[in-house]
Amino acid sequence: MISTRVYRNGACTQENFQPEQISDYLEEDDHTVVWLDVAEPTEKEFALIAEEFGLNPLAVEDALHERQRPKLDHYDDHVFLSLYEVQLDMETGRLEAAELSVFAAPRYLITVRKDAHFDMKAVVQRWDDTAHLAKYGTAFLLWGLLDVVVDGHFETVQALDDEIEKLEDLLFADSFRGPEVQRRSFELRKSLVFLRRVVLPTREVVNALMRRESGLVDDALMPYFQDVYDHVLRVADWTDSLRDLVSTILETNLTIQGNRMNEIMKAVTSWAAIAAVPTIITGYYGMNVRIFPGATTLSGGIIALLLMVVGVAVLYVMFKRRDWL
Repeated sequence: MISTRVYRNGACTQENFQPEQISDYLEEDDHTVVWLDVAEPTEKEFALIAEEFGLNPLAVEDALHERQRPKLDHYDDHVFLSLYEVQLDMETGRLEAAELSVFAAPRYLITVRKDAHFDMKAVVQRWDDTAHLAKYGTAFLLWGLLDVVVDGHFETVQALDDEIEKLEDLLFADSFRGPEVQRRSFELRKSLVFLRRVVLPTREVVNALMRRESGLVDDALMPYFQDVYDHVLRVADWTDSLRDLVSTILETNLTIQGNRMNEIMKAVTSWAAIAAVPTIITGYYGMNVRIFPGATTLSGGIIALLLMVVGVAVLYVMFKRRDWL
């Protein structure tokens, strides 16, 4: 799966052409920029592209192997970026990540999707919506790509926030759902930790691109990259806040469970004390040694019943006033 575009003097003049034509376009004037997108290439397939563009072997190796951390590496005539698109699975509370590798130089931008689920249509749409910035070449393409990726991070942290609000409602629901709260809290916390591992390095990537020594970002586009950087900062701060909030929910859930257990223990103990009164009286009156008044008589049985009723009533009222029952 290969997609291509060529920009001449700030306008997209051709797309979806054969990769073999890239060399011809690169030989044109300096105002021509080529974009090439490859999805899940094999080492043999990408070796031809690497040779065509003169890509660094270390960067090529990182582009073909998964589980790279978000980063920015500088080479002689190009830079290499590793990025992640993330989405939240509402059913499981887990994050689904799609990895993207990027090669950027003044004359070209190459995107390598290690997962076909990465939505390049959204990136292309962002380029088309801001076509007036295409005159800035590779910096424009790189900004559109980063903007879409970071917006995805923002939407994900917003979805996590909504899920945590639902979890708070569940925490104080009338019916006891402690195990469900505990399980969901651990899932969301795990997702937040993963999102933080993605967002924090991405912040450094954007910051490094904004430095003048990168040589890719034009001064006119600096406010746009600054806007992306601000969004990354917001996502990072939001992620840290939500992670602390989930920890608080976990602690609160344990406290609520402890309080519920105390309430149950008070009720059980109270009923046990109430049940002990008739047990003691009937045991006393049932002794073989008849030393109490009214033994073996009707009046003695009535006295025993009255003692049991009065004792149970007194304990019930006392426990009720203390809110133990």
